[in-house]
Amino acid sequence: MILQLYFARRFLRTFLAVFAVFAGLFVLIDMVEQVRKFDSDTVGFLQIVKLTLLNVPQGLYAILPLIMILATLTLFLTLARTSELVITRASGRSALRSLTAPVLVAMVIGAVAVAVFNPIVAATSRHYDVVATRLSGGDTSVLSISREGLWLRQGGPEGQTVIHALGSNLEGTVLFDVTFLGFGPDGAPRRRIEAARAVLKPGAWTLTGAKVWALTGTANPERDARLKVRMTIPSELTQEQIQDSFGAPVSVPIWELPGFIDQLERAGFSARSHRVWFQTELSLPLMMAAMVMVAAGFTMRHTRFGRTGLMVLTAIGLGFAIYFLRNFAQILGNSGQLPVIFAAWTVPVAAVMLSVGILLNLEDG
Repeated sequence: MILQLYFARRFLRTFLAVFAVFAGLFVLIDMVEQVRKFDSDTVGFLQIVKLTLLNVPQGLYAILPLIMILATLTLFLTLARTSELVITRASGRSALRSLTAPVLVAMVIGAVAVAVFNPIVAATSRHYDVVATRLSGGDTSVLSISREGLWLRQGGPEGQTVIHALGSNLEGTVLFDVTFLGFGPDGAPRRRIEAARAVLKPGAWTLTGAKVWALTGTANPERDARLKVRMTIPSELTQEQIQDSFGAPVSVPIWELPGFIDQLERAGFSARSHRVWFQTELSLPLMMAAMVMVAAGFTMRHTRFGRTGLMVLTAIGLGFAIYFLRNFAQILGNSGQLPVIFAAWTVPVAAVMLSVGILLNLEDG
């Protein structure tokens, strides 16, 4: 037990040190990128630092598996060089048993990253988009607006409503020259509403200068159209949902993602990419454990056996291959070419099985 705690402490310190090195590099690189991106006459140094600190967490979070494999290589190369692994084997402990503590620490780090670091990354990346948009001139909306305007869709007890607007404010809560087309549960159009302005309030859209056409129960919708100075339309949409629906799934905190997926599907949006992202995040602890086992399989040998450099390069190459295969499977899952569970869990599970085979062959075989 004491030996396992010793390995766990050493591994945690090594991981934090490697993480700090990458954090410093990311800050320097991203600061240069922010200076290049924004005009120095309008954006001061403090604003550049703020943008950098908001953007760096997302990059660090994306490469956590790579940081994990580098930390594992650093730890076990050090243990092999100081002959601590030789002493551990001489005491009767196998390689797999010595690896228990680092693997458990890696899984805990992965779980903490998903539970704590993920919401931080979601908040900082979302705030970065808002601040960067404002500093770049304020004319570009954070929403996805095509040449035809902005399209939204919301669900409700009476059916779905398609919303089209020629423009919006930065937050997406005020729409201009907007059209609401309501459909019943059977999919048939029920009514059409055009308004000069629509403001999203809690629980409803407030329309100004509206004209309402009933598309059922009348032979002449234009003749029976009604003008209203002000009217409201119930809505379950919120400002965050509108912004997130046009952004990356990483901008939604993991704790809010199941409810957000449900809201998207109820409103008629496709939530496939969010489902793939959610399952991928849940598999992160297993992915971190796989990275530790892969790196350990090539570096637990004593340095006197030689070919240490080749072994390190092989471990790094295999780790990068697993990392990019995971990202590739996620892309295939987003496009619908792979089932959601398959896209998220296959690579981590295969990596664990591969690393166990490597360890059994090189260490205990």
